[in-house]
Amino acid sequence: MAVPQTTRRAELSTGGPNTANGVARAINIVLGVWLFISAFIWPHTGVQQTNTWILGVLCVAFALIAMGVPMVRYLNTLLAIWLFISAFALRDVSVGTVWNNALVAIAIFIVSLVPASGASDLYGRPRTPQHV
Repeated sequence: MAVPQTTRRAELSTGGPNTANGVARAINIVLGVWLFISAFIWPHTGVQQTNTWILGVLCVAFALIAMGVPMVRYLNTLLAIWLFISAFALRDVSVGTVWNNALVAIAIFIVSLVPASGASDLYGRPRTPQHV
């Protein structure tokens, strides 16, 4: 089935059908890497450090998988909720740790809710034009 020329031009001028998905997932990857690094660059309790680096690794893994399967981005949404709660619930050594984790959690949460562009359905499959 041929794609209408106007649709193809629109995809080329906007960077393609999955630009929003790719940028959002790339931001989540950067946030996950930061979370991992931050676990080791200032004092944390053992539990808070373990929680932080594991969530950083999971954030990166979920973002990478979500590039191919957009629904996986909701795992980062859940991860962000846990990171925010744990920032205040787990015993901490530094106020900086609490605020770093809380702010990163908010950023991950917001970015994880950015959907793939309208070129795919709920499960990430390409949409096909419906002709009447």
